[in-house]
Parts: sequence; structure tokens; C-alpha cells
Amino acid sequence: MDTIRVGMVGAGFAADFHTLAFREVRGIRCDVVAVTSARPESAEAFRARHGIKTAYRGLEEMLHSADVDVVDLCVPTNVHLPMAMQAVEAGKHVIVEKPLTGYCGEVGVTGEDELIGETVARSRMLDSVMEQCGKLERLLAQTGRRFMYAENWVYAPAVQKARRLMEQSGGTVLRMVAEESHPGSHASYARYWRLAGGGSLLRTGSHPVGGVLYIKQAEGLAKFGTPIRPRHVVAETAFLTRIEAFVQEPEKHLKTGLADCEDWGAALITFEDGSVASVCSSDVVLGGIYNHLDVFLSTGRIQCRINPNDACMAYGPSEGSWGEEYLAEKISTRAGWNYASVDEHWASGYSQEIQDFAECIAHGREPLSGWLLARDVMAVIFAAYVSAAEGRRVEVPR
Repeated sequence: MDTIRVGMVGAGFAADFHTLAFREVRGIRCDVVAVTSARPESAEAFRARHGIKTAYRGLEEMLHSADVDVVDLCVPTNVHLPMAMQAVEAGKHVIVEKPLTGYCGEVGVTGEDELIGETVARSRMLDSVMEQCGKLERLLAQTGRRFMYAENWVYAPAVQKARRLMEQSGGTVLRMVAEESHPGSHASYARYWRLAGGGSLLRTGSHPVGGVLYIKQAEGLAKFGTPIRPRHVVAETAFLTRIEAFVQEPEKHLKTGLADCEDWGAALITFEDGSVASVCSSDVVLGGIYNHLDVFLSTGRIQCRINPNDACMAYGPSEGSWGEEYLAEKISTRAGWNYASVDEHWASGYSQEIQDFAECIAHGREPLSGWLLARDVMAVIFAAYVSAAEGRRVEVPR
């Protein structure tokens, strides 16, 4: 293609940094030519802010346009999969923000306003999610459209360095430890399972789960020509902000108000080669985003510190010491010492992610983060939900 023409669906946080990343793509011309959003006024404001040609009234109108080659879905989880299906059916390539999908209720099974996180059996959720994934997988096979899974952990420079070190060492990945935690989501839809598709284990845990699955996929491809995939999982979840002592505290530094979504989850994943990974996610950690991945090899050990990193440390005696200059995402205070991120989007892999996606579309190849990873992340997380609910080890659906 001479130019890759992108249609942005959504006008919020993720859509902003995806649009900026498309402008940084090297060697391929990429234009975000259109935007649509659930609120027309948001789409118009986004169009004006980024100098985009067209703001459409809805996804269907955008999909009818011959001026859009790829649709980038930066929308709440509950519409990821149906919108992806629409885009692929319309002949568009599709980028889907993490997680791929979730359990958001079913017609005739759950009520529109039901707190499904407290009422629906996790085994029912697992079956439904895997059925949804199967439908999209078959559609992708039929149409040949590119599916790109926006899991930035795969592209974080630290994780890619770990992959290269692992491959060159020739060693075996024996175990991994990974976590993403922070003081709570800024998204209002994260309060409700029917909108977010799950709780912390899905919304936040999809990052570290995606990270460990990717490393084992890469190990298998390098050694055997086929990815090493997850076999079974044991997990726990909790609602830590419901602890009575915390409820009684007069001042809250953590976000509260989750309706039916857990705020902590942990999973122990066993892979088909017998190796293991322990993953944790939570909305109850102060001090900004905490993203790390440790890889324990038979030939060495690798520590990936995605956030925070100490390339630049800044001390300010008050909240206003640094004016409007950005420090880091989700920090609890701007006073005192802070990890002042030099380039958070680069360190988190967002720029490299969009570069890879552009190259996939232009050159007709598969992305580093594609369908198999998106699908297996869903299988692991919802098998983990079953494990936590039923107190047993659960096989990961293949």
C-alpha cells in the first residue's frame, strides 16, 4: 500500500496515543483519516484536535467507506468482539485493544442491569467467551483479514530484549513471575462486569498474562517451530477494598466503588512443557503503575522493569513543583520523589506496537501480537476465574 488509512473507533485515552503513534511510524505512510465515537461531540472534538479528515456518526458508516483500510478499536471491552466481527465482515483489517473480549451477559440469560459478576457461574462465562472467540477465528480464516492484538507488553523494549536474550542463550524458560498493579482504573465502565467483561484479573491481568504467554510462544517457535501454549491454571480472586478495616478508614487513597468486579487476582499457569508462570494483578497498589516480568532460565535470569524505571528521578516539595509537565501515569502524588518517565509510550511499547501493525498491513505478514495470543489470554483468564470460583485446577481450553 502507498498509504495505510486508519479509522479510529473511540475518542478517549487509548485512541489518543494510538493516533500519535501512527504519526511516528517509520518507512510507511499512515494516516488516521476518520474517527467515530459513541458520542458524536467527542468524535468531532477528537477530529479537530488531531486534524483528522472525517468524523463519522457510527461504526457502520465508517465501514461503508472505501477510504478506510484498517479499523482501530479503542472502545470499552464489551464491544470489542462484536465490532471486530463487523469490521472483518466489511473487509477491513482490525486492531483490537486488550483484552480481546470478556463476558458481558447474554440475551435471555442475564438482565441488562444485572450485576453479573455476582450472579453468573464462571463456567458459563468460560464457555461463552470461548464460543465468541471461535466465531471470530473462523471469520478471520474465511476472509484472510489481518487481526492485530494491541498488547503493548509484547512490544515493550524490556520484553523484546528478554526475548532476544532468551533465544540466544539456548536455555529453557523454567518459570516466570509477572504483575501489573496500580491504584485503580480511570475508566468509569471498569466498575461493572457487564461493561468491562471482568474484573482486575481480566482488565489489568491481561497484560502480564499476555507477557508470559508471549515469551513461551517465542521460546517454542525459536526451538521447535511451534509455540509452547498453556495447559492448566490455578487461581484466586479477592475484593480487597471490601475489607472492613479499609472501609472504615476516613481517607481513601485508592479508587473505590467497584460494583461487581474483583480488585485483585492471581493465577499460576502451567505450560504444556511443564514450565510455570505466576501472574498477579490488582487495583490496590499506590505509587503509580507497577509493571514487571521476571524470566528464570536454565541459563540465566532476566528482569524486565517496564514501569516504573529510574532513568529520571525528580523530587518536588509540593504538588505544583513541576507545573504541567507530565511525570508518570497513575502516580498518587506529584510531591516528593517521583519516577519522571522520559518516554512512557516508548518504554511501554505503544510506539513499537503500532509500527509492527503498520508493517503487517503493508507487507502482508503476521504481527508479533496476533490472534493466537489474544485467544489464549482469554482462555487462561476465564479458566482462572473458574478455578478461583470452584477451588480446583482447570484445563485451559484449546
